Amino acid sequence: MSVGLRIDHCVIAVSNWQRSDAFYRDVLGAEVERRDDWSARYRFGDWQLNVHGPGFAGLSAAVPVAPGNSDLCFVWPGAIEDAVQHLERHGVAVEHGPADTTATVGAGRHLYFRDPDGSLLELVSYEPRADPA
Repeated sequence: MSVGLRIDHCVIAVSNWQRSDAFYRDVLGAEVERRDDWSARYRFGDWQLNVHGPGFAGLSAAVPVAPGNSDLCFVWPGAIEDAVQHLERHGVAVEHGPADTTATVGAGRHLYFRDPDGSLLELVSYEPRADPA
């Protein structure tokens, strides 16, 4: 039985603020909100990534998240082929895909790439696949 939970935010860690802020803002469209010298929020509409930077000493998990050890999937709002072109325009290499997948809401197409610290990122598109002409 579902109790109506949904994710509000996830936590990632970064090693270089300038590089990560630019990547998440320019490539993924985040609104960057710096909280202090050690933490930030990358907002994506109604959810966010809480970001721990170098020297973060606040409340953490028993084994704190470290730069490069996250694995996150974002929903791409169009055809996955458009996502490939978008990443290419920003100089981001696609590591795998596009390929068919079954994700949270059903069949889709996805691809994988990495953020500047090496965290694995995925884009999934639920747009219908265009029929070849």
